Parts: sequence; C-alpha cells; structure tokens
Amino acid sequence: MDRKRLLILCTTTGYQTRAFIEAAENLGLAIALGTDRCHVLDDPWQDGALALRFADPEASARQIVEYANGTRIDGIVSLGDRPTSTAARVCQALKLLHHPPWAADICRDKYLSREKLRNAGLNVPTFNRFPLGSNPDEVLVSGGAEIPFPCVLKPLALSGSRGVIRANNPKEFTAAFRRIRALLRSPDVQVMREETSDFIQVESYVEGGEIAVEGLVDRGRLQTLAIFDKPDPLTGPYFEETIYVTPTRLEPRAQAAVIAALEHAVTALGLFHGPLHAELRLNAQGVWIMEMAARSIGGLCSRALRFHAFGDANLISLEELIIRLALGEPIDGVCREDEASGVMMIPIPAAGIFEQVDGVEQALGTPGVEEIRITARPQQKLVPLPEGCSYLGFIFARGTSPEIVEESLRQAHGILQFKIARALPVV
Repeated sequence: MDRKRLLILCTTTGYQTRAFIEAAENLGLAIALGTDRCHVLDDPWQDGALALRFADPEASARQIVEYANGTRIDGIVSLGDRPTSTAARVCQALKLLHHPPWAADICRDKYLSREKLRNAGLNVPTFNRFPLGSNPDEVLVSGGAEIPFPCVLKPLALSGSRGVIRANNPKEFTAAFRRIRALLRSPDVQVMREETSDFIQVESYVEGGEIAVEGLVDRGRLQTLAIFDKPDPLTGPYFEETIYVTPTRLEPRAQAAVIAALEHAVTALGLFHGPLHAELRLNAQGVWIMEMAARSIGGLCSRALRFHAFGDANLISLEELIIRLALGEPIDGVCREDEASGVMMIPIPAAGIFEQVDGVEQALGTPGVEEIRITARPQQKLVPLPEGCSYLGFIFARGTSPEIVEESLRQAHGILQFKIARALPVV
C-alpha cells in the first residue's frame, strides 16, 4: 500500500508501453494505465486501464482526476504525441510536475509552435497554413511570396514525417496538397478527431544536415541527453528517417550552438518539466528548429540509449530516467554511456502485404549489431511514406565510434530480405 503509483498514458498502437512498464516494475512502482480504447467494452485487454479519449483532453483529464480521488497517483508519463495534452492537464490539477497544458498544446501544433519560435527570434522556415478544403491552385496565387520553391507541405500534428512532401514547382505543389488532403480525410486520421487535421501547412525548404536531440527539462532547465546524427540525406520528396547514430560528429562549437538554440526554444515554448525530442537542421545561417515535441523519442528507438546515473554501476534506460523525472527525483549527473550507439528504422520499400523476412540470424552476426526487432506482422498491410505511419522493424548496434555503428547498421540491413506480396485492389 505504500508503493508509489505511476500512471502511464498511451495509445493502443504504440511500441513503447512495454518498455515503460518494465522500467516502472524495476523501480518497484505500482502501475496504472490509461489508453484510447473503446469505452463501451468492459476492460477488453484485462489490464484495468482507464478508457480515455485523447482527442478531448479536458474530459479525459477530469476522468483521471476523479479516479485519483480514490487511487494514489505520484507521477504521470505520456507516450507519444496525443496523450501529452491530457497528461499536462491532469498534472496541473493534481499539482504534479509536468509541462504546462498550454505548452503541451502548442507543441502538438506545428503552426502554433512555429509562431512561438519565430517570435522568440529563432530560425524557423517561413510558413503559412491553409484550410484543408482550399483549392491548391488558388493557394499558390494567394500565398504569393510566402510559398517559395522548393517548399514543404505537411499536416500540423502527424508525426514521423507522415504526410510531409517536398514540392519543387507548382505542379508538384498541387499534387502534394491533394495527396495530403486525402490522407487527412482518411478514416484512420479522421477517427482521431484532431482540429489540426483541418489545415495543411506550407513551409520554405531548409537546406542542411539534420540531427535529432533527446533531452529532459527539469523544472525549466534543459538537460541534453544525446545528439543523434542522421547520416542519410533527407532532401525529399518524402522524409523517411532511417539511421540515428550518437554521439554526434558535429564540432564542439556546432554542438554548443544546438544546445543554446534548444534552451532558447524551451523558454519560448514554455516547457517546464518532462521529456523533449527535437529535430533540427544546420547550415551556414545557423541552427534551425524543425520540430519540438514534449515527449521522448518514438518507436523502439530509445533502446539505443543507456545512461550512467544515480551512482549505479549498471546502465539504465531512458524510460527509467523519464519515470524518475516524473516522480520529481533529481536527475543531475546523468550521462550517456561511453560507447557509440545507433538504431536503424527499417523502411518499407513498397506497398503490399508483408509475408516474411529472411536473413535475420545472418544479420545478427554482423559485428556490433546487438538486436533486430521485426515489428511488422505476417499478412500486415504495408503502407510506405508519406501515407504510412510504421516501419518494418528496428536494428540496434553499438561500437567504438559512430562510423563503425553506422556501417554495422547498413551492413545488417543489406543482409535482410523482405518478402512483400502485392496487395489486391478492393473492388
């Protein structure tokens, strides 16, 4: 009865839930779950989870606060983008540490977050949003100088580069606008009932290499945990991410500029306490903030990170760090392990029906490769970007340098052979 209890808010389709549950159990915590499942069914997964609607964070928060009247809650972690607004409202009501609700909401909307960052003097692309029902040919005329080519069109809230398309000329712009509109009107997006799905954002394309940063904000203070290089060029027309490798190969001066820009962005967006994941580009004009999310890295990518912390000789996971932060424990002195590490998000090469993958055992024999997780299921329909929202799986590697890790990931991926059947059209 004296155990602290952690509430985990998660979608029913996320990869991360099991890792957070295991970390919480290792810390001796009691666990409660809140998910976006059907509220009509009586505990269909037999896990006692609260049935919530993350599209309505106010109502979901009230439901959790009512639950907390009879059940102790000491900390809340939210997995992925959608639950963050609910978590922020609950924490505010229960006086638990978290990002403020308005800051969590802004980070869920690429238009609002761009406004905040631009007004704070940070480098962001020129941008504008247009109603989903707009005629793209008229948008080109009305947008005028605000739509220079090349440009990038994107939804306001979807993650993982879903729906993000580069256009180099008016013809490509019109095609991209219509393609994103079809995606946002598709049943699996409409079911989320997001107001952000009523708009398409258009931005100037920013040249330069791209990196990702994983961090924690502890009572307003940013602690950078890892800077990931993305060695594959992300130039479009789609922006499928593949390899993340850390530590970064950026020069110390460039790393310092990245951290300074992120500290400025944390203040501009009002982030206060919780995880942070950022995507940035670097060029001769400086550091450009492409995305700022009030959550941790997605998918299974966190398995590439391990840390020395709390005087423990054993390395601990990112999930444990986030849980300790949610409970208000100090996280000073945390540092990433000495070895280089990386993850490859295995891209979907073509649409179709996943049948099987060959060569996993051989690929596991690649020096430096520690694990290969195939997350696609047999007979699963595969949809590549920009419409898709998943990967075939993940490859993890460690080594003495980022270059060695990158080569290990590429070599292992080259061994894998995926069998994908052609999907028959529905008539």
